Amino acid sequence: MILCLVLLARAPFLHQAIQGDDFYYLKGAEHALIDPLHPGHARYVFQGQLVDMRGHPHPPLNAAWLGALVWAFGGEPEIGLHAAYILFSLVAAAAALAIARRFTERAYWATALFLLTPAFVVNGNSLEADLPFAACWLASIAFFVYGRWWLAAAVGALAGLAAYQAVILTPVLGWLVWRKHRNQPGAWAAMLAAPAAIGVWSLFERLSSGALPATVLAGYMQTYNLQAAAKKLQNAGALTGHLAWLAGPALAAAAFWRGPRWARFAAVAVALAAAVADRNPLFWISCGIGVLVLIASLRALDDFLGWWIAVFFAGALVIFFAGSQRYLLPIVLPVAILVSRRLDGRWLGWGAAAQALVSFGLALVNYQHWDGYRQFARSLAPEIARHRTWTNAEWGFRHYLEAEGAAPLVDGRGMWSGDLLITSAYAAPPQAGPSAVIASRAITSPIPLRIAAPGVDSAYSSISFGLAPFGVSTAPMDRVNAVLISAVKAELATLTIGTPEAASQIIAGVFNNDRWMSERATVVLKRPPTATRLEARIFIPAAAPARTVKLYAGDRLVAEQTYPGPGAYTIEGPAPEGDPLTAAVVVDRTFSVPPDTRQLGVLLLSVGVR
Repeated sequence: MILCLVLLARAPFLHQAIQGDDFYYLKGAEHALIDPLHPGHARYVFQGQLVDMRGHPHPPLNAAWLGALVWAFGGEPEIGLHAAYILFSLVAAAAALAIARRFTERAYWATALFLLTPAFVVNGNSLEADLPFAACWLASIAFFVYGRWWLAAAVGALAGLAAYQAVILTPVLGWLVWRKHRNQPGAWAAMLAAPAAIGVWSLFERLSSGALPATVLAGYMQTYNLQAAAKKLQNAGALTGHLAWLAGPALAAAAFWRGPRWARFAAVAVALAAAVADRNPLFWISCGIGVLVLIASLRALDDFLGWWIAVFFAGALVIFFAGSQRYLLPIVLPVAILVSRRLDGRWLGWGAAAQALVSFGLALVNYQHWDGYRQFARSLAPEIARHRTWTNAEWGFRHYLEAEGAAPLVDGRGMWSGDLLITSAYAAPPQAGPSAVIASRAITSPIPLRIAAPGVDSAYSSISFGLAPFGVSTAPMDRVNAVLISAVKAELATLTIGTPEAASQIIAGVFNNDRWMSERATVVLKRPPTATRLEARIFIPAAAPARTVKLYAGDRLVAEQTYPGPGAYTIEGPAPEGDPLTAAVVVDRTFSVPPDTRQLGVLLLSVGVR
């Protein structure tokens, strides 16, 4: 039965398109073919900036495994890669069944609920690190509870190399060590294996590359403001709502509603508070039921399962920032076991069926979402072959565009007549001149469930899209466009930045809506025959670190000036002959103001010739 459930969750989705963060793990896999000992040293463009994968929030196990598969297959075939990843689903299922047999008489029902949870059904069809980590986590606990200390230690070390949150395995197993196995050296080794593996790998990286991965990661956390207080509160709210869906809200409510009266009052109070933050009923009802699950685990701290849930959830509140449902995969099983202890087979059967309906509905929508990108990218192959092509898309969409020959759009990159730009609604609006749409598609599904969609409340993957556990909507999941950049016609000799007239002559690096420029701002100007001087007016705000400004006419440096501090300044130089004239303003340093991820230089007020 368990084997059939695993195959049922995987076989229909073997041709799943590359999705989400699969793209970044594949970058690590490709680098592993060059440098097998350092798959995490890959560098790629992320949101317009070149980043280092040593700052990725996962150690190298998943990228290394993918690298081995890419080498074995001689490429990146979707069916082959997803078939190979079924191994982790089988390991997770076997470990879940072994653990369940130790803690409940309804082991099959508990395991079935684990296999039917949305995160297992949906995210198990990806190439991300979540399921490999969950499989190693569960296998380590399974070996531990059966007294196979050194196997538990080995698999625990693999968990540490799959995800940093594996350190939580130490306090989770510490409950068993302290209560039952204090005098077993092997038990202590198994308990400490995950953080030890992370430490050894970090030391290796420090000695071989000169940088600690945790230091690089901390730098990106600060740059993108991922640990801001507002994000942490949203993360806590989303994760609380997700608790209700680990074994299904109906089963969770039925199993835990009969607790003490104060627990019910707490659940109702949290639901009302959640309703203030987000009026979506799915969110506040899920939060109320999630609180019941959490209180039930806290009241069972003298039980290993309660301790397991409470400790991991507390760690999740501290570590995570995106509030994704897949983060809670390691505690689905103990929640399912607690539910199986309190309900009979009839309740469990109907609850499992309802959970399966939601999980497979989300999985089908997810398949259609990413397959829509795959089809659109392949339909554009002839156009990509004829044009220099850029894209500001991320995730799996970019994977297929790059496979056809597109390149990522780096901040400040200018686009010229004849360039093709392919965009996604999830990306920041590109800085491009006049353009014509040559292809457009709405990525949608008739199934009224959404994992992510612009304007739809869903924290299934990230709190960037909302707070509810998933979206209930038929809205498009994305709208993608391919636009052909047309020639820029220079009609103005002076551009006043921030006006509608200036927008058509901006090539790159200027945010016309608020007049900020990035490191390099490029515009086209009409040069009257009598013009002799090129000038730019700028304002350096107090927060801007830029001090040296350069002015270019074409590729010729015509002026350079260093300023003492904030204020309004004018930089000017000779205007060479030629109409139109391409002018660029370049600053020495940029900064960002989270949550805005743009790299900002100074305020550009005007550029012109006189």
